[in-house]
Amino acid sequence: MIDVVIAGCGPTGATLAAELRLHGVRVLVLERETEPLPLARIVSLHIRSLEQLAMRGLLQPFLDRGRRRPVGGIFAGIAKPAPEDLASAYLLGIPQPVVVRLLEDHAMALGAEIRHGCPVTGFEQDEDGVTVELADGERVRSQYLVGCDGARSIVRKLLGVGFPGEPSRNETLMGEMAATAPPEEIAAKVAEIRAADKRFLLSPVEDGIYRVLVPAAGLSAEPPVLEDFQERLRAVAGTDFGVHSPRWLSRFGDATRLADRYRVGRVLLAGDAAHLHPPAGGQGLNLGVQDAFNLGWKLAAQVRGWAPDPLLDTYPAERRPVAADVLDNTRAQMELSSAEPGPRAVRRLLAELMDLDEVNRRLIGKITAIDLRYDFGEGPDLLGRRLPDLALKQGRLFDHSHRGRGLVLDRTERLAVNGWADRVDLLADSAAALDAPAVLLRPDGYVAWIGDDQHDLNHQLARWFGRPAAPADQPPP
Repeated sequence: MIDVVIAGCGPTGATLAAELRLHGVRVLVLERETEPLPLARIVSLHIRSLEQLAMRGLLQPFLDRGRRRPVGGIFAGIAKPAPEDLASAYLLGIPQPVVVRLLEDHAMALGAEIRHGCPVTGFEQDEDGVTVELADGERVRSQYLVGCDGARSIVRKLLGVGFPGEPSRNETLMGEMAATAPPEEIAAKVAEIRAADKRFLLSPVEDGIYRVLVPAAGLSAEPPVLEDFQERLRAVAGTDFGVHSPRWLSRFGDATRLADRYRVGRVLLAGDAAHLHPPAGGQGLNLGVQDAFNLGWKLAAQVRGWAPDPLLDTYPAERRPVAADVLDNTRAQMELSSAEPGPRAVRRLLAELMDLDEVNRRLIGKITAIDLRYDFGEGPDLLGRRLPDLALKQGRLFDHSHRGRGLVLDRTERLAVNGWADRVDLLADSAAALDAPAVLLRPDGYVAWIGDDQHDLNHQLARWFGRPAAPADQPPP
């Protein structure tokens, strides 16, 4: 029997499949499309997503195929440089099909089975598992089903989970294409129009090629064509800038929705199946990938039989509030892009406040997820936060996270993980640049415990990694 069926092989589904395979979980991924979509839209991988890719040893192939961009000016497009402590950080612009291909190849290399052109059409769950129905009539039995099948998720609809929120009121055309108008003419016209309307942009990508954003005439379910861009550019700017030879074209709206629940029994939701929001700040793909990093090890623990009873429920408890916060900040950013006098005044005020590094960094940290703190109870500020890639005597921290296991980083060199050694690694390193005696890191890279007491550590190991497989011996004195 398959352990987990995943509906959808976009970035979220492919990431989740790989995370499950790190723990030996038998995974079947069912993707509706027979081949990658032709849309070559450029997306941004944010700081936390890049860190988590590095934790699995996957970062370099993405860097080889992407283009680094500064993190400044990503909140509502307000042009402010990054604060000093983030000056060396970057976002990675990369075509979405490349992201999907790299993640899918990684999942398959780990042993995941992926079937294209094979959508889920129904399912039934009981106390022991889920029977998944495929479009060709085949029925597959699994322990769990995860819907990673996008905003129109069939899994969510069949599950009966509500998806409340606001429908799109406005749409924006977005694409990449060549333009024959002189660059200086384009730059001057864009500056003139963007002074009032932040949803208008022609930004050079390379010689003669531009990223184009322009407000659509209305709502439409049809994919846009070049003539739509030409018409709207003439309506807004008085010229179409001689645009031609599009690389890709799309439209997006400002719909905002959040699933009522992320889990119903043995069926879970992740990625766009659980949350939908405008693309302001480029957070959507990142949010889904980070859902997968949070869910993967927990679902694997459930399948493998060592999960503490509440562990799987921490997935919706932790990730749904994160999505709600993203919905809020994208709503705010869309309001700030309005050409109306009120939002323009608020935008000017916020731009002044962002001259304060603390404000600027807070907004960047919110979008890039580096300031995320899960509620693990009372403790130092580091508790519940990510740990960056620290320099160690033995390489760097992320070098020791490739297997997706828990990790105790011990500067005291006195602690042990004896009863949990099949799930948790111990790294004794007195030279670690860590302002704590020792920490317990979950597989997704968040600090679950800080201290130096073995008894306290054992308690937290049991909380996150279940009962010890053998007696939890004390370390030697």
